[in-house]
Amino acid sequence: MDRKSFIKKTLLGAAGVAAGSSGLQAKNAGTEKSTYDKLMADVPLDQVGFNHLPNKEIRTMKTVLHKANTRGHANHGWLDSHHSFSFANYYNPERVHFGVLRVLNDDRVAPGRGFGTHPHDNMEIISIPLEGDLEHKDSMGNVATIRQGDVQVMSAGTGIYHSEYNKNKDQEVKFLQIWVFPNKKGVKPRYDQITLNNKDLKNQLFQILSPNADDDGVWIHQDAWFHMGNLEKGHKTTYQLKRQGNGVYAFILEGDVTIEGQPLSKRDGFGIWDTDKISIVASSDAKILLMDVPMNVG
Repeated sequence: MDRKSFIKKTLLGAAGVAAGSSGLQAKNAGTEKSTYDKLMADVPLDQVGFNHLPNKEIRTMKTVLHKANTRGHANHGWLDSHHSFSFANYYNPERVHFGVLRVLNDDRVAPGRGFGTHPHDNMEIISIPLEGDLEHKDSMGNVATIRQGDVQVMSAGTGIYHSEYNKNKDQEVKFLQIWVFPNKKGVKPRYDQITLNNKDLKNQLFQILSPNADDDGVWIHQDAWFHMGNLEKGHKTTYQLKRQGNGVYAFILEGDVTIEGQPLSKRDGFGIWDTDKISIVASSDAKILLMDVPMNVG
């Protein structure tokens, strides 16, 4: 089986994660493949590469533009999800990942519904609620509610089961589900969450994730740094990449910004690499998420 067919097969296998509570719980947990197995089994890491289509309009640094309306989309009734990268039944060979950033799902979950108990392993999973209350339960005994302004992280490591539900019966919950390939496999599973202070985000890029437990934000097993900012119209700033060989994927949560001359709007994604810094100008009041990640997987 060639690489393209194999990756497509493994991505289609991941569709069970988005199948809802009843379908997942009906499966035999002892035979179900976990996150890393489904997405990467038998695929040599050095073959995965950058896997995106360059934007040839900008000649110096390398870029890739993912407009909001070009994302994959699946509406299951209880779950309405947009995929920046190939996931479940959405497969685009030019949009499998950006470096170690594997999944960026923009999810809306109906009142009282959610993802039933399902497994993960060897994946760093970050959830960022945008609206509503999301209840989390896992096999480590954690029970928590995450809300707008919170950031949750889970290192799946050797293996974990968890569920996520919209705690409210009268409103949707909206959140970002982000998966990052780890730089260490087989680690002890762990869970953490923080609550951000909006004052820290005003007109600055505030660090919400890093590789270091002692830094601001949550931490993961990867040389990655996430920053979030609430920028007022006209605000200009520069972001310095944290590590040589990293790229940065910008995701626009609200408003309009221009990054390195590229106009971007709500839910657009813009990846940049082969540079050490990027310029950002807020064309309106805007909220952005920057994900600074290694471009080589493995």
